[in-house]
Amino acid sequence: MSGSQDRALPAVTREIQLASRPVGRPAPENFRLAESPLPELRDGQVLVRNQFISVDPYMRGRMNDAKSYSAPFALDKALDGGAVGEVIASRAADRKVGDAVVHHLGWREYAVVDVSATTPARTDLAPASAFLGALGMTGLTAYAGLLKVAGFKAGDAVFVSGAAGAVGSLVGQIAKAMGASRVIGSAGSPEKVARLLELGFDAAFNYRDAPVRDQLKAAAGETGIDVYFDNVGGDHLEAALSVLNVGGRVAMCGAIAQYNSTEPPAAPRNLALAIGKQLTLRGFLVGSYRQYAGEFAEHMAGWLADGSVSYDETVVDGLENAPQAFIDLLDGANTGKMLVRI
Repeated sequence: MSGSQDRALPAVTREIQLASRPVGRPAPENFRLAESPLPELRDGQVLVRNQFISVDPYMRGRMNDAKSYSAPFALDKALDGGAVGEVIASRAADRKVGDAVVHHLGWREYAVVDVSATTPARTDLAPASAFLGALGMTGLTAYAGLLKVAGFKAGDAVFVSGAAGAVGSLVGQIAKAMGASRVIGSAGSPEKVARLLELGFDAAFNYRDAPVRDQLKAAAGETGIDVYFDNVGGDHLEAALSVLNVGGRVAMCGAIAQYNSTEPPAAPRNLALAIGKQLTLRGFLVGSYRQYAGEFAEHMAGWLADGSVSYDETVVDGLENAPQAFIDLLDGANTGKMLVRI
């Protein structure tokens, strides 16, 4: 870095810190907008000006002080999560100023990141924000969950819960692109249901209208379903168990219905159906499927290019609005990927 570049670089960053641990539904007072000094750039590091940050349902679990697959967020420290931005200073040979990169130090304006923890965002293929969604971990979650976890094959009938969300909307479209006999989605508003039909889902229903089990049974008809991609848990999982065919498979990606709950979930009460139907229920984390990233990227680039898959984004402007964007996400306010533009 040149001396003139040094003088122009920020010395501090605004960031969102976890002020207190939520009990039940998060509230704005659980978060704090603060400033922190940026560490000096060392060899092998880059300074990134974040352009978009991702807020995701899994972050709710990290706000609890409980042992999980991902370390809890620390109190009075910046939260983290997916981000894409521009390199504004580099002490790494393979990243230059102006490069767009994806990394995991979101919830802040600027980040000093080890170059090994960044991946290029191919903005010649798609806008930078897509690398937090359809072309990023969101897309890989949908692809790996459907194909590698649930073992989807052409001719399968598929049900996706939370289908208007970032992952769910891609799952349904990938299933259609790969020859599903029928794709059914659930969502939480008439507008989202209409959007799912526009995206090529064969059937969709509003889970607020009537019991999920009744609506899913009507949508699946006599043929039932072979694959359930679960983003919701609770009554949706219970409904899917009742409609799955013998040998059916469930990819358990999330359980957003109970993330804010302070009581144990009541459902599924019919788990014993898994025995007679010889079902497979398999939980997964996308981090265990990174080896498929190249295969996924090749497929997804093709699907986006030929129009088989499209994606929605809900964009909230301003770092200071990130906590509310996250709260709204848990309430289902987003269609597609929820992003905060810095």
